[in-house]
Amino acid sequence: MENVPDARVLGRILRASTASFTAGCRTLEADLPVFGSLVQAERSDGSAIYGLIHDVRVDDDPFVRQLIAAGDLTDEYVEDQRQRRQVPVEVVVLVVGGRGRDGRIFHVLPPQPPTTLSWVAVSSADEVRQFGQQLTFMRTVLNAVEAPGDELLAAALRQIAAVQGSSDLANAYLVRAGQELARLLGRDPMRLDSILQRMR
Repeated sequence: MENVPDARVLGRILRASTASFTAGCRTLEADLPVFGSLVQAERSDGSAIYGLIHDVRVDDDPFVRQLIAAGDLTDEYVEDQRQRRQVPVEVVVLVVGGRGRDGRIFHVLPPQPPTTLSWVAVSSADEVRQFGQQLTFMRTVLNAVEAPGDELLAAALRQIAAVQGSSDLANAYLVRAGQELARLLGRDPMRLDSILQRMR
């Protein structure tokens, strides 16, 4: 991932399957990844696997338990623990497509998962815009069993709309996405309305 700016690097793959992966990262509170963000796991052949962040887990480590049991926590102890975490923050990602070696974007599950210790980076605004041009990834998110699909889709669509370049383009994108949602969920008007409300 030599061509990815350090600010975009999120962490490395801890575990992966074809449909999801988990990345471990050491990050400060202000830098925690955002629910619904498009991220990518780079592969050695130049391709990438794209996914949407659907869970961020900040597990405790043994030292945190000791600090809490001790009671009086100073700001220095809290800041030191955040800087020197022994247990990584885990970011769980739903796979929604990828980029082939030829640079073309696809919106289906990849044939193989990313490998452990592969770099994971937050996608740039251009990459998010390019990925969001086709809305076929929406069905994958709506059908996700392990992720809160409705909330995740609304968050992802808002973020894709935000990088369209202007408020008019953002609104046009959300209208197009809403029309596609109406096609996909035409037989479930309550679910459709719930997602449309969350997209605002």
